[in-house]
Amino acid sequence: MEARSQIVARMYVVLTVLCALPVLVAIKVVGIHVTDGPSLREQGTEQSRSIHVLPAVRGNILDAKGRTLVANTSRHDLAVDPTFGNFEDHAEAFLQQLAAVTDQSVQDLARRLTRASHGSKYVSLARDLTELQRARIDSWDYPFVILHSTFDRKYNHRQTMAHVLGHVNADGTGAAGIELQYDKYLRGIDGSRERLRDMRGQTHAAVTGSFIPPRHGESLVTTIDLDLQAIVEEALADGVAQSDAKWGVAVAMDPRTGAILAMSNVPTYDPNRPGSFPESARRNRAVADQFEPGSTFKLVSAIAAVETRTAALTDEVDTGKGYWRFRGRELRDTHANGVVTLAKAIELSSNIGIAKFVDKLPEKKLYEYARNLGFGQRTYIDLPGEASGLLKKPQRWSGTSKESISIGYEVAVTPLQIASAYAAFANGGRLHQPYVVAERRDISGNVTWRARPDSVRSAFKRKTAEKLLSAFEAVVVDGTAKKARVSGVRIAGKTGTAKKIVGGKYATGVTRASFAGFFPADDPQVVLVVMIDEPQTAQHGGDVAAPVFKRIVEGWLPTLPELRDTPAAVVHLADTISAPLPSVDGAPLAVARGLLTTAGLAVAAPAKAADMQKVEAVEVRERSDDLRIAAVRLDETAADPDEEVMPNLKGLGARQAVYWLQANNINDVKVEGRGRVVSQIPAPGHSLTGEVRLVCR
Repeated sequence: MEARSQIVARMYVVLTVLCALPVLVAIKVVGIHVTDGPSLREQGTEQSRSIHVLPAVRGNILDAKGRTLVANTSRHDLAVDPTFGNFEDHAEAFLQQLAAVTDQSVQDLARRLTRASHGSKYVSLARDLTELQRARIDSWDYPFVILHSTFDRKYNHRQTMAHVLGHVNADGTGAAGIELQYDKYLRGIDGSRERLRDMRGQTHAAVTGSFIPPRHGESLVTTIDLDLQAIVEEALADGVAQSDAKWGVAVAMDPRTGAILAMSNVPTYDPNRPGSFPESARRNRAVADQFEPGSTFKLVSAIAAVETRTAALTDEVDTGKGYWRFRGRELRDTHANGVVTLAKAIELSSNIGIAKFVDKLPEKKLYEYARNLGFGQRTYIDLPGEASGLLKKPQRWSGTSKESISIGYEVAVTPLQIASAYAAFANGGRLHQPYVVAERRDISGNVTWRARPDSVRSAFKRKTAEKLLSAFEAVVVDGTAKKARVSGVRIAGKTGTAKKIVGGKYATGVTRASFAGFFPADDPQVVLVVMIDEPQTAQHGGDVAAPVFKRIVEGWLPTLPELRDTPAAVVHLADTISAPLPSVDGAPLAVARGLLTTAGLAVAAPAKAADMQKVEAVEVRERSDDLRIAAVRLDETAADPDEEVMPNLKGLGARQAVYWLQANNINDVKVEGRGRVVSQIPAPGHSLTGEVRLVCR
């Protein structure tokens, strides 16, 4: 009986537990619903939501006339997630559809899937899809398809304005130029749209979901006209090639506002593929490099001397026989000029004359005027990487510093600083802040910001500029810059020839040639600085940079018709010294043109002449406007471009000769020495059977 009672008791215990369990579960469910319900429901809702990013469109960049320089192109890439639940069921049909749309084979697509690592959730199958392809694939509505759309940056004119525009990184952010400087305005702000994800992982529009529209980037309008920029770039590239130089820079500015009208560097690069070019080609030397300017800096000395009444344009000093030793330092002129006035010292670029005039000027005053003209400090142009230059305070000057600085040594400047200083001279003494972006516009084309010309300071008096104008005009008319003269246009400016330091000392024959000027002199509208590094065919700014300046001015004149009516300053024909005519008979036209242009001659050849066609004869003619023209007569039989015959390269610069040979598929070239080609093997006209050897001096 006792055993039976124990069994019954145990049964009651089990039944009690079994009856209590549902009650306990119910209590727990109620507890979860009441206490944890809101948070769990919120987690469930979050897991069913998907935030779709709506990318902002990067703004375009336009030239001064509204032409598109930089724009965006859509890029669509496709991948799949093979781990998605129903992928295997639809894979074969999907691959067949994709192969038909993308012109790929089903086997290739299947092979990519097979090669993907096990468990991979992203397998790329197609890149750079068109907008039409993307739309068709999107309409199939496969949940395992991953379509990734981005915008690529397109630089429509490739190298043109490359250093001003800059380029973007792989992620689309600015990396150089105004792409970097104005990145926060160009990139805009991404938007977002909330979508709902169902049990199968597919997303659908959420009717009540949040929506934040993207704020698209602003477009920029530059101060640079594409046509004028192209003229500058072509002239500079030819000048660097013809002078066989390392690099060249040109900067044009409106002296009335500080607006940059052109900015060019040679060598240059293509912003569409910046990684294909060396850092040196991507460097904007116009703002980032600083160096001793040489005689273009004499503008500062002239302004300081005249405004402080230390010297008048008619005052005289004796420059002797072109050699002066003072305080242990030698100064030389290119010629013995004897007694010269300040005006004549500027015209002839006499180092001794300028140094002697400045010798009477207090050191503090020379420093003050250099600072007032913007040297030793950034111009704050809206471009990244600007150098400030170097201008020591008078306390750090040595006994010869004043004379050295007066002629452009012991001071470091950028080409842009030189342009800004000459712009101040051109406008009567006001130093302006240069700029390259004129406007910002929103996606609808409305102007959101417009640049206002900013006058930094009054650097010197207008009366001083008026007094000095004639002296700087004389530089072009009768002085060191005759090769910058343009018929019908008054030009004022100054040449510069700065020796370069090689191995810790100034090297003989290694120079940086420049010319800074403005036109028309009586109503300046354009300031233009040209600088060329280590020219080989000539060394002086008047021989190397001035012709480039002249070519740019001539190219710009048709676009500035009002300048054609400006009377030119009187030019004395007797002062036009003709250089010996280079020997170009038998040379290909491309080579002959370079030699003749370097000699200061304009080349007239038949319009349809080929670069390989050989020159038969040259006749030099004087025009009424004093321009000397080399009329080229060509051999009636055009040279065969496939004929492997050695051309006559004597007199050509080493770099130019090698460039010409390589351009004509002659790559096995050995160069001995520096300078111009004085001998060559094989001789002109002989067959090219092996290595080409050029001897240069």
